[in-house]
Formats: sequence, structure tokens, C-alpha cells
Amino acid sequence: MSGIVHDGLNWERVTWLYRTMQVIRQCEEQLAKSHQRGLVHGACHTYVGEEAIATGVCAHLCEQDVVFSTHRGHGHALAKGLPPRELIAELFGRATGCSRGRGGSMHLFAPEIGMMGTSGIVGPCILQAAGAGYSFKLLERDNVGVAFFGDGAVNNGAFHEGLNLASIWKLPVLFVCENNQFATEVPFDYSAGNPDVGGRGSAYGIPGVTLDGNDVLAIYQAAGEAIRRARAGGGPTLIECRTYRTRAHAEGMGDFTYRTRDDVEQWKRRCPIQRLRRAIQTEEVVLTGSHPLTEIELDAIDAEVAAQIREAQQFAEQSPWPEAASATTHVYAPPRVAQEPDSPGSRETTYVKATWEALTSAMEADRSIFVFGEGIGKRGGNFQTTLGLYERFGPTRLCDTPIAERGFVGLAGGAAMTGSRPVVDFMFADFVLDSVGEIINQIAKIQYMSSGRIRMPILMRGCIGIGHSAATHHSGSYHTMYGHFPGLRVAVPATPFDAKGLFCHALRSHDPVLFLEHRELLSSKGPVPEFDYEIPFGKGRVARPGKDVTIVALAFMVRKALDAAEQLAAQGVSVEVIDPRTIQPLDSELIAESLHKTGRLLIVDEDFQPFGFGAEVAARMADVAFDELDAPIRRLNGAFSPTPYSPELEKAVVPNVDSIMKAVQALLEE
Repeated sequence: MSGIVHDGLNWERVTWLYRTMQVIRQCEEQLAKSHQRGLVHGACHTYVGEEAIATGVCAHLCEQDVVFSTHRGHGHALAKGLPPRELIAELFGRATGCSRGRGGSMHLFAPEIGMMGTSGIVGPCILQAAGAGYSFKLLERDNVGVAFFGDGAVNNGAFHEGLNLASIWKLPVLFVCENNQFATEVPFDYSAGNPDVGGRGSAYGIPGVTLDGNDVLAIYQAAGEAIRRARAGGGPTLIECRTYRTRAHAEGMGDFTYRTRDDVEQWKRRCPIQRLRRAIQTEEVVLTGSHPLTEIELDAIDAEVAAQIREAQQFAEQSPWPEAASATTHVYAPPRVAQEPDSPGSRETTYVKATWEALTSAMEADRSIFVFGEGIGKRGGNFQTTLGLYERFGPTRLCDTPIAERGFVGLAGGAAMTGSRPVVDFMFADFVLDSVGEIINQIAKIQYMSSGRIRMPILMRGCIGIGHSAATHHSGSYHTMYGHFPGLRVAVPATPFDAKGLFCHALRSHDPVLFLEHRELLSSKGPVPEFDYEIPFGKGRVARPGKDVTIVALAFMVRKALDAAEQLAAQGVSVEVIDPRTIQPLDSELIAESLHKTGRLLIVDEDFQPFGFGAEVAARMADVAFDELDAPIRRLNGAFSPTPYSPELEKAVVPNVDSIMKAVQALLEE
């Protein structure tokens, strides 16, 4: 403990530090007792022994600064200003909890005070805090994003990608590693090739410091310097705080198979609260201003906090349970009302130009929209999706990224949570699979877990589909996979008109959208109004009317189905082609209406058949239109195989006009 502490610290501030650490400690000890009583229904990861870190950092944050945390986040939430009653109620699963009973110990949300969430997955908080920093840079706010994470996260790819991105863009972010020596039960000195976390900062070109994580005054001073530098445009800082959790990884877990009782007892004697108290009493802390705190005054703070925690416990126990009817609310934002134009008009343009017009107009109207991607800046994108926009809007809004899909998708998620509207251009759908955890575990769930208090307006676009001998890593579609997960919208437009209308709608939506564009359609032309218009999600279209057979097709298969329908018409067969346009939500009503006319259904999708889009459509129609069917529902899909390179092999694995015609003829014979 240092003797004289500068940095504007006074006795009022020292009192706040002491009280905050006591709130964390006493609240955690109460939660441990509550867990033993069965009042905590799931995991309970306490912060006992690490109180100095959250306290010393959060002392410098205002309400508009934001914190992203990990599964051991109680202390961060309390230090950021969360009332103990809301924390305890959350772990009890009550409606008055900070996440309204949706999160428990590992998923704490209080955006009203800048607590943007804790995560049961290691690493995403690093990317999300960097995303907040990007928002603040874009919107010219002098706020900062803070990520708290454990030593286990520094061996995760999110750490590398997040620090690198924050460094190259000089983002106002503070990365705080709470090195408590173990990642669950794995010792850090075993799992890290380089155990000097603070020293890793230099590898990314940012300041990195290592501190005694039980010295709240040292942390206060270092964090203050880092946060001031971030606010002034100096970029990020990495702080490693070496500390120790003196309770088990989670309450109820065994604790002495991987460490000893003696180790724990030694660290208990280094208690950060008692350390500050001794420093005050022995006048190691020498400050100007008011008198030092006396032992009586410190005891009074302890008693005051104890009363606060007792009241919080009573409040939580008496709080109501959430209503069962609320279990599925806030999966999506309230739907945006939109009206599709009656006619596409006569002006023709390409599919790519149609989405380009939508993006350009939206960026001119809303400065919170920015685009991330590889080569989307001066180059204008691999498919010219952003051609000329770099010159118009500059490098912050048309931002070329490193090849780090998990990093920039996770970062975009954090930006969306803090006031921006990111558009992620991931070129090919196969590439974004590196970030699927960020999409499904974070981006898709944030609105729900925050009870609708955090929106997620992020648009993720990229090419899908087989063609051009692109082989297996540039030909995937994955629409079925994303359509499976609650919280995501999935659009698969087949025409330039639909592409512009759905893109306009996505850019104004508050939900995360996967906008999947088939490569073989990008140069196709069609009628598109010059003005902005929206096509609401979940509204399909009748691409061709008919009365004998219904074909439901997606993307490039719509064109193939239309060609097949044209040839079948010459044989006296009337085919109705339905293009759902979005698969999440899916316009089941339109398909059922078509079946009412035709009685027969063929679903055509170039993606794999097992557990796919066709299976979902078939199951829904069996539920709502079974009595309309005159024959079994049939599916026509691409081969259940990775995509080959040779043109002859490529043609063999996707449906074509002939195979569609044969499938229709076979269906008519049943």
C-alpha cells in the first residue's frame, strides 16, 4: 500500500471505496447463505476476495460509461451502482431482479446504469466493450467501455481479436483482467504460455500494466489514468490485477482438489477490505481535506451496509415471481409497421445496386449506421456492395477490418447495444461461421435477456449459394441454421425489388438480421423503385399464380422454379410459385392459402434436406393445411454433401429446371 496517494483522491472518495467493497462482500456472503437455503436456484459465482478491482475501476465511471462482464459479475454490477436488492432478487429468480428473473448469477443486465450485461460464455465481454468504444468514437461521445474478465479469457481468441481491433482503431476501452489464478479449476501457470498478462499489452501496441489486485488504491490510480487517456482519444489500456477468489468457483462446488486450504487462508489474510482499513487506521493513506476515518466511523459503515443487505434480502424473498406469460416476451423487438409498394415500377437495376441504394440512403439519414467488413472501404466490397461509399462517408463509417470474423461481429454486437447500427458485410456466409457463438449466444439473446431494455439493431449480410466453382468454403447457405434460433431475423431475397425493400426494412429494424444474398442473383436485373420503401419481414409473395401444384422456393431456386413452371405450362400444368422472402419469420399463411387452391406441395431448396427448411415448411403445412392435401408433401434439395469444385460435379449436387419438372410430374401422379 502506498503512502501518499494523489490523483484527486480525498477522504470522501476513500469512504466510497471502503463502503463499496463492504457492499460487495456482505452481499456475496448473504448470497452464499441463500444458496445453502435453496433460495438461489442455479449457479452462484461470488466475487469474495476480488472486491478491490471492480471498486477501484468503477469509481471513475459515470452512468453513461458502460461495463461488460463475465460470469463472476456480481461485484462489477454492484460497483457500477446496481442496488443489492435487485441483484439478490435476480439470483432468487424474482420479477424485481435486474434481469427480471431471466438471468440469474451469470446474466446481469442494468442498462439504465450502464451495466450492459454479464455472460456465461468466456470472452464476449472483451469484444462488446470494444464495440461500445466504437460507438462512442462514431457518435463523438467521451464515454468509455470497460471489460472485466478472468485469466481464462486471455487464452481465448476473443482476447486477441478484441485487443487488436481496439488498438488499430484507438478505441476508448479499458480491458481489466482479474487474474485469480484459476480458470474454473485449471491453474493459470499451466494454461498460459505467457503468464504475464499485463505485459501482453505491448504485443498489441497498447499500454499494459500489472497490479496487486487486492490494493484498491493502486487500482484506483491506474484505472483513473487509463480512463482519462481513453476519454482524451489515447486509446485502450490493458490492466492485469493479480488476485484470488477465496470461495469456490461456484457455491456448492468442491474446492480442494486443485488448491489447498493453506493457499486459501493465506489469501484471506490479504483481504482487500481489511487492507484498506489498516492503511486508514495506521495513516498510511495521507490525504488533504477532511480528517481520516476513525475506527468507530468504519464500524458504522459496516453496520450501515449490513442493514442495507438485510433489507435487500427481505425485499428479494418477498418479491413476486415473474408471470409465466412473460417467459417468451422480448425475444424480438416490437414489429415495425411497413407497407410494400403496390408496384415495382418500370425502372430496372441490379440486385447489388438495389441494396446499395438502400444502404446509401440510410447512411445519409442516420449517422449511427456504419459498415464493417474485409475490403469494403476503398475497394468497395468483394461484390461492389459499398462501392464509392468510403469516399462519401469516410473510414469510420466504412471500416475495413482484419480477417477476424469473431472479433468484428462480436464488436459490432457491442456497438449495436450502445447506440449504433452496424452493418457487417462478411462476404461469404461460410466465413461468418467463425463468429457463430457471438451471433447465437450473444446477439440473438441480448434483447430477451435484458427484458427488451437493450435493442440489437445489427444487419449481417453476405453471399450464399453454389456456383462459379467456388467449392466447399465459399458456397454455403446456412439459412436453416440461423432460422432455428430465437431472436434472429433471416431474409433470403430472390429479386432486386425484394432485396431493396427488405434491406431498407432491416436497416430500420431493432432486431438482428441475417441478410443472405445468393451469389448467382447479384448481377440479375429487375424493376426497382428509385425511392426508399420497405417490405416487412414475414410477408411472402406469389411469384407466379397457378392451380395444380404449389412450389415453395428460396433465392436462386425461385428463378429455377419459375423456369420450370414456364415449361410445364406448355404441357398444361399450372404451377404456383411461392417465394417466402424471409424464413424467420415465415409466411405460413400464404403457403396454406396456395395449398387451398392446388392441393399439392413441392419445396425446393438447394441446401441440404435433413432437418432443413423444407422439413419446417412440410411440418407446418401438415399442421394447418392437412385437409387441403391431395398428395404427400415432397421436398427437392441439394445433395447431402460438401460442395465440389469441378463444374460437372457442382451441377450434380443442386436442383435444376429438369429435376424440378420431374418432381412436379411425379407429384401430379400421386
